[in-house]
Amino acid sequence: MNTATDAADANAHGWRWAPAWVLTYVALWPAPGYAEGVLVLGALAAIIRLAQSRFRGGSKLLSHPAWALTSVLFFAYWMPELVSAIDAVDPARALREAAVDLRYLPFLWLVAAAVAEPAGRRTTFTGLAVIVAIWTLDALVQAVTGTSPLFAAIDGIKHAISGHGMCTPEELALLDRLSGVLGPCNLKLGPVLASLSPFLLFAGGRRIGTVGWLLAAAALGVVLVLAGSRASWITYAVALALSGWRLLGWKKLAGVFLAGVVSVGLLTVVVPQVRDRIARTGHALTADVEGVDSALSGRARIWEAAACMAREHPLNGVGARGFREAFPACDPAPGQVAAWGEGPALHAHQIVLEVLSETGAFGVLLWLAGLALAWRAWHFAEESARERARPAMWALVATLFPINTHLAFYSTFWGGLTLMLAALYAGSLLARE
Repeated sequence: MNTATDAADANAHGWRWAPAWVLTYVALWPAPGYAEGVLVLGALAAIIRLAQSRFRGGSKLLSHPAWALTSVLFFAYWMPELVSAIDAVDPARALREAAVDLRYLPFLWLVAAAVAEPAGRRTTFTGLAVIVAIWTLDALVQAVTGTSPLFAAIDGIKHAISGHGMCTPEELALLDRLSGVLGPCNLKLGPVLASLSPFLLFAGGRRIGTVGWLLAAAALGVVLVLAGSRASWITYAVALALSGWRLLGWKKLAGVFLAGVVSVGLLTVVVPQVRDRIARTGHALTADVEGVDSALSGRARIWEAAACMAREHPLNGVGARGFREAFPACDPAPGQVAAWGEGPALHAHQIVLEVLSETGAFGVLLWLAGLALAWRAWHFAEESARERARPAMWALVATLFPINTHLAFYSTFWGGLTLMLAALYAGSLLARE
């Protein structure tokens, strides 16, 4: 009997719970504290399983290239955090962020392991598509009735446990867009659905063909327009382009986009909130600073501040998550009430400027190195490997698309989402087949 081989097989088989763990993490995003708890527990479980096997059987769990790419993508994200802490505006916070984010490495191994073999990959990708479909249908119900059934259920559970709901009365009163399962105090429905949309589009196209893709695209499109996040519209357009051209061809895909523009025009007439956002976007055509800043909801002012931080701290930035502390010293309009209200801006709202201002040139170089290695893996992969990794690749590209505005990539929520997509990509592209 080969004890080492038996231990390796047992180690690989012992990770069959990984897809369920990943799906639980995503399904709990409406309750961020619980989702974070699942992430941490998953990271600990991965470390314990690897320790029990004395790290034997790694090639049974992930291929050597998958181990390497997953780890490299993590360090391309994490090393800039650590180096930025050397002379950060708030060194203690930067060091704390870097220390806490170490939990992502074993979690990424867990995510990659979830899609490293066919059964787990089917479960994970299909599960993500189902979650997106359920959240989309829930948001459509909210669009018709004014209430999200899923959020109402979560809010009721929260009331029963703690005596108060998920959101304050003030947050409920200020709701001016579709919030869906995430609720009016966590208005990230648009970015989340846009980033995860490729999994539903891929599943619809694979199982039902063109009709399935079109139905998924239409339902998601209506929800994303009503959710009101213009950044998510761009993310979703990239996802549609990536997923649609192989299925429909460019001519039919252009027709889909034209139909989408017409539909947005109709919603502009019917829905005041959509009309307001389209009108605000049109302010950018005035060709003056005030018009552009109005169109971008104050982000032009934030981007000027980010550029200032990059000039003042060119090598390693102001420190990960140090934007708010550095903002007053770089505010181009001190004393003026900002478009976002009182207080400093919390982050750069744009991935390139966030990395440049918070982690400097060192951070930009490492991010570019990570992207280059991810592209190299795709370029040299066989067509069958590319096919099984397409939904994860589409989601990752759409989320990181630089000509857009973004949530904070060094925040707990959006950083976790982005790294999860990176691990799904690496694990599926370089799977053991």
